[in-house]
Amino acid sequence: MMLWMKTEEMALGTMLERLRLVIQNVDEIMQQESSPLCAIDITPDLRKKFAFLLGGRGQNGSPIIVFPEFSAFGEIQEREFHNVLTYLTNVPSLSAAGVGFILVIDRRQDRWAAVKGTLLRIAGSFPGNLQLVLVLRPATLFQRTLSDILFKFNKDEFKMKVPVIMLSSVTELHSYIHQTQLTTELGGTQEYCHDKWISHRTDMEGFALVVKRTAQILQSFGTELAETELPNEIQATDNLLRSHTDKKDKMKEDLQVALGQGSRLLESINEPVVRDPDHNMNQDELENLATVQRLLSQLDESERACDEFWGTHQAKLEQCLQLRHFEHNFREMRCLLDQVAERLTAFSEVGINPAHADHIFRELNSHEERVLEVLDEAQALAREGDELIQSSHYAEDSIQPKCSELRAVSKELSSTLRARKDHLLRAMELHHNLERAAKWCDDGLYLLASQPVDKCQSHEGAESALQEMECYLDTAGQNKLTDLSAIYSDYETVLNQDFRDQVEKVFQKQVSMQEMFEKRMVSLKKLAAKQTRPVQPVAPRPEAFIKSPLSSPAKRVLEKSCSEGDSVNGVSCRTVEGQLQSNRSTSLSEEDENLAILRKHVMNELLETERGYVEELHCVLQGYASEMDNPAMASLMPTPLQNKKDVLFGNMPEIYTFHKRTFLRELEEYQDCPELVGRCFLQRMTDLQIYEKYCQNKPRSESLWRQCSDCTFFQECQKKLEHKLGLDSYLLKPVQRITKYQLLLKELLKYSKGCEGSEALQEALTSILGILKAVNDSMHLIAITGYDGHLGDLGRLLMQGSFSVWTEHKKGHAKVKDMARFKPMQRHLFLHEKALLFCKRREENGEGYEKAPSYSFKQSLSMSAVGITENAKGDHKKFEVWCNSREEVYIVQAPTTEVKTTWVNEIRKVLTTQLEAYRASQQRPSDGLFQDPPTAGGPVSLGSFRRGERSMKVKGEPSSPDANSSPKTKGSPTSPDHKTKRHEIKSDPTPFGFKGWTKGSLSLDANEENDGYSSTEEPLTSDPEDEGGKKLCAGKYTVVSDYEKCSAQDLSVKNGETVQLIKEGEDGQWFVKNLKTKQEVWVAAANLYTLIGESTSCQSLTSSEGSGSGNLSTSSSCCETNTSSSDIKP
Repeated sequence: MMLWMKTEEMALGTMLERLRLVIQNVDEIMQQESSPLCAIDITPDLRKKFAFLLGGRGQNGSPIIVFPEFSAFGEIQEREFHNVLTYLTNVPSLSAAGVGFILVIDRRQDRWAAVKGTLLRIAGSFPGNLQLVLVLRPATLFQRTLSDILFKFNKDEFKMKVPVIMLSSVTELHSYIHQTQLTTELGGTQEYCHDKWISHRTDMEGFALVVKRTAQILQSFGTELAETELPNEIQATDNLLRSHTDKKDKMKEDLQVALGQGSRLLESINEPVVRDPDHNMNQDELENLATVQRLLSQLDESERACDEFWGTHQAKLEQCLQLRHFEHNFREMRCLLDQVAERLTAFSEVGINPAHADHIFRELNSHEERVLEVLDEAQALAREGDELIQSSHYAEDSIQPKCSELRAVSKELSSTLRARKDHLLRAMELHHNLERAAKWCDDGLYLLASQPVDKCQSHEGAESALQEMECYLDTAGQNKLTDLSAIYSDYETVLNQDFRDQVEKVFQKQVSMQEMFEKRMVSLKKLAAKQTRPVQPVAPRPEAFIKSPLSSPAKRVLEKSCSEGDSVNGVSCRTVEGQLQSNRSTSLSEEDENLAILRKHVMNELLETERGYVEELHCVLQGYASEMDNPAMASLMPTPLQNKKDVLFGNMPEIYTFHKRTFLRELEEYQDCPELVGRCFLQRMTDLQIYEKYCQNKPRSESLWRQCSDCTFFQECQKKLEHKLGLDSYLLKPVQRITKYQLLLKELLKYSKGCEGSEALQEALTSILGILKAVNDSMHLIAITGYDGHLGDLGRLLMQGSFSVWTEHKKGHAKVKDMARFKPMQRHLFLHEKALLFCKRREENGEGYEKAPSYSFKQSLSMSAVGITENAKGDHKKFEVWCNSREEVYIVQAPTTEVKTTWVNEIRKVLTTQLEAYRASQQRPSDGLFQDPPTAGGPVSLGSFRRGERSMKVKGEPSSPDANSSPKTKGSPTSPDHKTKRHEIKSDPTPFGFKGWTKGSLSLDANEENDGYSSTEEPLTSDPEDEGGKKLCAGKYTVVSDYEKCSAQDLSVKNGETVQLIKEGEDGQWFVKNLKTKQEVWVAAANLYTLIGESTSCQSLTSSEGSGSGNLSTSSSCCETNTSSSDIKP
């Protein structure tokens, strides 16, 4: 850099010296040192033309100055005379002026006095050398004579050192000066224009001044450039380069202007020659031509000196700008290298499980691409620095260390990346080994748990179990962990304390599992080796001990044997009984252990799938959603996809945030107690409602995906993520996940019967199923078209489904009425809190979600004006919905009796809620027994499924213990002749259409077990359980109708079989036993009325009414009770 500074100093010195010589040469050319006068300064004096340079030369080359006849010569001031003569004597070259001037004084038209005065003034103030003075004396005889005489006498007064010759005519003048050197006034042939001469002189002197000033300006400009301090910023350096370039361009423009001025002056001087090639220039014109040429030459010299210096200076500025760019890029590159190096340090962890380690490794691979990009950029920058050095950059001593630093840091970073990958690969290898070992242990424990203990008591069962276990142990080679010391030695670099604890935990689990296998195999070998004995204890299944209060057959045999003697085949009865008790305890203990293993297995599946689910959501949001905001990918997105991220992904970011930050962490807290995980689901049930919004948006997302699925954007994103499946598969993940929870909860509940937390699991399962139902209902709800109002005003959506519907109108034509009965309409019903909608289902063309049905709105019934008849004639699957005192009747046929029961119960709940609300509104303000009913309204939501609410039943308790003996009741509860009657509560002007109801009879039972209204005091009822004499009790009953089971948990009975009601549960269900098939299950009370409602056994069910008696059942398949809430008048 110092060498460069010296080079620039030398360039500046050279330019300044050359410009100094230019200035000096201009002064010499224009003879500015001897006479600073310029033509422009004395132009008025020169224009008087009392003296001028003729342009000719004497015989010896002397310049000729002519004093023409000038009548006012005597009036010329001395200053003017001196300036003009001084200027004229300095115009010729120094060599010509050194020879001396020839003065031609023309006084032919004047007198001797004028001659004498002129000679005296010349003799006294002529500034140059004189060669000869020629005087043309007055032409008149008298004056000529007088001049001759007086000149002789006054010759000494003139004090001239040169001869003064008096001439009488121009002919005599020609003898001294050739006529070609004289103007026509003096008898010569030379053309002379005084104004033109003055103009040439003024232009030449102006041009010379321009040349001189240009050189001076270039001197100042070069000095300024050389003394300018180079900035340290890119922008400042760029601005400086632009500023200096602009100044240089301005200087070049001025030079071009000066050159143009000189060229025009040269053309003006050459004009006579151009006009007349035969024209001969006089000596002054030739000297003027040479002067202009010399000035132009000096101007060219100034330009060359400037260009040479500017080349050096510009190179310096450009290299400075290159250096600033290199330094800026170097600083940015160092920051990038530091960032990727710092990010690389985050990959020092080894993960907590294989999925975590795989996730870290995928992130490391993703980061590796960024690291490699940065390393390539660093190498490119280092090569750029090398190129600067090779181009003889002045800052080589600054660039070289930076290039070396970039290469050293890049090498270190590359080495660290390789080490991190090797480190993580080793950790992943160990993680997968642990995972295989843990899975091998789990499979082994599952094998132990899945072996039925009772079957293993036989010789064949024991042999089969042993064979299974031996086959399983044969797989230990590829799954079993080796010695701990070998693992610690092989994976020393990746084992931290947590990882070491994990290894020890899996190893201990493996040891424990092997010990369990050894114990089980020892027991099985003993069982397989035993001989057949007369009395062999059989270990019953644990469920038998729980469900049956009776002793096992083996125990009864043993008791009988012991009662007959003290021993059996030499074996003490007490010893055999002790073995039986020991076997039972062992079986129970093993069964509990097996269930715990199964619960752990399901919990592990829940956690592993949850982690995988969170990771998949993260990949989709990072690999697709974030890329939609990436400007670099904008060109790949089709127009329909732009600004549609919210449509494509819905609220997936919200779902990811909830699972990542909240739900997964809380689930992991229950890893060691899977049976309690239901509490976590219940606590977050409200948060899980976000899936409803996602599912509602799914059709729009599916449509957008189908429109843009083949675009380059999705292909590029999928390629970067290395996904085998397209985005549409991942967009389906949230829908699949919310449905997966109920399957896992069912499995946990299956293995957690009787455990703490089983109730929470059951409640969580019910709530999850409620969420799925609400999501499904909302998907149908958004497909309704043609409804003028706002669906949110109808209250919460309670039910929806497809039915066959007949209509009856009392005022309608009989034929239309009959036809309506035989031709049902297919309608999709939507039951809201405030209205019942009838819609027609329409299938749409398309694929996927585009093929989802739509529903055309047909009719709406306000729930405040409808009544129901629970059983229609001819089919147990039908019920009636009517309004306007049955003027409009809709006969609805459900697909199954279960669907009908569900709908009837739900409609009854809505009507009951309205009844309670009316009752509360009729109470006195001071009555503290009632609370304001909840308002039914608002949009469809999942709030009602936060807890697994039981279906609200309309039933009542007797007002007194002796309600069965009330005089209002007719008929015996056990009478076999008791017949059912159809009861209807029709619409009339009284509140809710109930005749005879009083304000006092409309009461709300506060008992939580009796959700509904009590009607014991009323003659008309709509529910058999409202009657005091109608209540189920334990005992035996005869089945009056067949019922085939739909699942393993259902009771299967046939007409005429006897069932026993053993005990009543808390949720309204009865524990029932089929005395023929010995099947024992829990049955809902409502379904029992279907089975035994008309039983003729000793314990048939009856109920009373105001004017008669009848068999009333809450079962939807046999009950015909009508409930109405029409004509409500506040």
